Amino acid sequence: MRRMTTSPAESDSQSRTFSTIGVIGLGTMGAGIAEVFARNGYAVVGVEKDADALDRGRQYLEHSTTRAVKKEKLTESEQAELLGRITFSTSMDDVASADLVVEAVVESLETKKALFRQLDAIVGPDTILATNTSSLSVTEISTANSSPGRVIGVHFFNPAPVQQLVEIVRTVVTEEQVLADVQALMAALGKTPVVCGDKAGFIANTLLFGYLNHAVSMYEGRYATREDIDAAMRFGCGYPMGPLALLDLIGLDTAYEILETMYRQGRDRLHAPSPILKQMVTAGMLGRKTGRGFYTYEAPDSPVVVADDRTPSADEQPQLRHDITLVGVVGTGTMATGIIEVFAKSGYDVLFVGRGQDKVDGVVSAITKSFDKQIQRGRSTEEKKAEVLARLTGSTSLDDLKDVDIVVEAIAEDLAVKTTLFENLDEICKQGAILATTTSSLPIIACAKATSRPQDVIGMHFFNPAPIMKLVEVVSTVSTDDAVTETTQALVAKVGKVGVSCADRAGFIVNALLFPYLNDAVRMLEAHYATADDIDTAMKQGCALPMGPFELLDVVGNDVSLAIQRELYLEFREPGFAPAPLLEHLVTAGYLGRKTKRGFRDYSAR
Repeated sequence: MRRMTTSPAESDSQSRTFSTIGVIGLGTMGAGIAEVFARNGYAVVGVEKDADALDRGRQYLEHSTTRAVKKEKLTESEQAELLGRITFSTSMDDVASADLVVEAVVESLETKKALFRQLDAIVGPDTILATNTSSLSVTEISTANSSPGRVIGVHFFNPAPVQQLVEIVRTVVTEEQVLADVQALMAALGKTPVVCGDKAGFIANTLLFGYLNHAVSMYEGRYATREDIDAAMRFGCGYPMGPLALLDLIGLDTAYEILETMYRQGRDRLHAPSPILKQMVTAGMLGRKTGRGFYTYEAPDSPVVVADDRTPSADEQPQLRHDITLVGVVGTGTMATGIIEVFAKSGYDVLFVGRGQDKVDGVVSAITKSFDKQIQRGRSTEEKKAEVLARLTGSTSLDDLKDVDIVVEAIAEDLAVKTTLFENLDEICKQGAILATTTSSLPIIACAKATSRPQDVIGMHFFNPAPIMKLVEVVSTVSTDDAVTETTQALVAKVGKVGVSCADRAGFIVNALLFPYLNDAVRMLEAHYATADDIDTAMKQGCALPMGPFELLDVVGNDVSLAIQRELYLEFREPGFAPAPLLEHLVTAGYLGRKTKRGFRDYSAR
């Protein structure tokens, strides 16, 4: 079956016709690539090094397509037709008539170069040669061929039949027509192609593995537990998996090799593999495939996590060491209003303080409106609304907080304003009351130092919108009393949130992992490595993130993002954390994102 692809780029020459596709290497990835082409009607020649490997490749394809039949995504006759389009061989000579050859062999530069030298003498002069490498230099691979202009990177994601993203990697010598034809071919397969230059890691892995490596460093430094790091990114950012669980799925040996390759090429210290990675790889703790990595699994290749010596004991659940009956909240903005709603819904009486009666009335109005929407959707009742509103007491005087058991401040993210407030709370609140701040980036110890009772001060970082977001970061300073920490952890659980614990350090867990990744994306854009649209697409489709980095930056606000990035750089003095100049320039120009109708994208017409 012959398919004519239409180039998305303007060209005077006719797009080439692809009829036969060669796939070298039929491991999990190669078999998936062969299946993708066969599903779309192309004749495929699949090549493996020996009969045993070929038989395994055939089994991969049979199992994959059988699963598709069971899920009613293929009929049995369609499965038979698909498999009938694939010719299995142990001879490279059988790809001689292929219009495109895709290699998916072991991630070894010398192995791939040897293969491309061999293909030189086998295929025709117009055959496009593609490598599925995820991190090696496509340019270097292309030098093994007498016609490097026909060599291109075509990086499918695993599992290839399911994942939509394909990174198309052009070298400095890749012919424009080759690029255009491959783009059109990927689109004809129903994939989403993104184009980038030849840089180790390409788009998705460059951004993903910097973030993963940072998470490993955080764990290695015992800043937070593996469970809390993973929970923080799942519940705080909506990621499908936490970073350490994802590394176990990828394979720690694979991750180490990708990071090492990226570091050797770019010399970015943030890509230098964390020492514990090498130690775990050397010890054979490779993740799910060996049954042990950052977590322990019930058997090799099992996704089921089992308890080990690092698993928190169910008998050690935090308890309320302080009696909490009356909750105080300072602030009337969006975050404060959400926190007030969370506590009141959980059965606590809440006394909140605003700067004026209009602000106080606005909180009650906002919570009433929130309930009305929930009632309309059948998620709440008028009785529940009345109960919650009855628990609210508004005030314009801080002095009214004298009897609260815990007070949570949610005012402007300004250290001078917060420290002044804590000086006042120190004078007003009863002894033993917990003083909590919702700051997302400022040093909590500075707030504690402004009081005569630093042992009672703690961070309680809710995420916006507080009634919906499940995560709360419980942040202890060097002065925080253990009983205060435990009580806050227990209180977080009691109001139905997922609490994660960490120390008082810029960014805590979530922002410390999230914002360097966003900053890396801005650097990638300003280097003209790929477009904002392609970077966003790569991270959403390649990594299953809910939003691309530029979508997220425009939602958060570039000014907010810049302020957090500056705090991270100031604290860690890590050159890679220095805010990207492009981010600085956008903020200077007033392009702050959706709130100003322009950021990385223009929203004025939307």
